[in-house]
Amino acid sequence: MARPPEPDKKRDLARRAVAVLEREGLELSTARLAAALGVKRPTLLYHFPTYGHLVEAALEELLREQATFVLARIAEHEHPIDRLYAQLRAVHAFHHGREARIVFLTQAIAASAGARVAAIFALGNQVFEAHRRAAAERLRAGIATGTVRPCDPDALVALLRAVTDGLLVQRVMTGLPLEPVHELLWRELLLPLRIPADDRAGRAGPHGAREPAPRAHGAREPAPRKRAGREPAPRKHTRSRAGSASRRTRRC
Repeated sequence: MARPPEPDKKRDLARRAVAVLEREGLELSTARLAAALGVKRPTLLYHFPTYGHLVEAALEELLREQATFVLARIAEHEHPIDRLYAQLRAVHAFHHGREARIVFLTQAIAASAGARVAAIFALGNQVFEAHRRAAAERLRAGIATGTVRPCDPDALVALLRAVTDGLLVQRVMTGLPLEPVHELLWRELLLPLRIPADDRAGRAGPHGAREPAPRAHGAREPAPRKRAGREPAPRKHTRSRAGSASRRTRRC
C-alpha cells in the first residue's frame, strides 16, 4: 500500500537536505545525506528518487515563499514605477544574507535535473510571467494617463529583472552592498520616468527622496538665482585727456 502524501514533511526535508548539499556538495552520497538528516535512506528516496527531484522541490518552495513576500511589498504601492522599485528591493530583502541559496539551487538544477532542466526553468518563468505582463500593462496605462513618461514597458520590466538577478549573483561573488545600486537606479532610471498621479507639485517617493515637479515638455529651464548682495562693477580701463595729450606731444 502506497504511503499517504506528507507535503509538510517533504518540504521540510527538502529544505534541510539542500542546506546539507550546499555545504557538502552534490557528490555527497544519498546514504550520508540521509544520515545527516536523521532519516533512513529508503525514506529519503521515497520522497526524492534523485537529487534533481530534491532540488526542484526546494526551489519550488523557495520561489513560492519569495512570491508571497514580494507581492505583499508591491501591493503597498499604486504608481507603476513605485511598484517596480518595490519589487526590486523586496526580492533582495527576501534573499538578504542568503543569496548563495538561490544561486546554488539554480546551479544544482542545471547539474542534476538532466533532460528536465528546460522544463523546470520554463515552469519557473511561467510562474512569474503573468506578473511581468501585468507590470508592463500598468506602465502602458500610466503612459496613456500621463503618470509615466513615454518608455518601452517590456524593455523596462526585462531590465529590472536582469538587474535583480544579476545583483544577487554579485552579492554572492563579491559581497556587493546593494543600497547604493538601488539608490542609483531610483535616481537615474526610475524617478525620471515617474509623474506623480495625485500631486504634480511633487511628493515623497518610495525611496523617501522628494520628487521634483515635472516640467511641461519644451518648457524653459528656470533662470539661476542671483546671489545676495551687490557685486562690484567691472573696472573700466580709460585714459585721461591730459595723459593722452602728453603722450602725443612726446611723440612729436
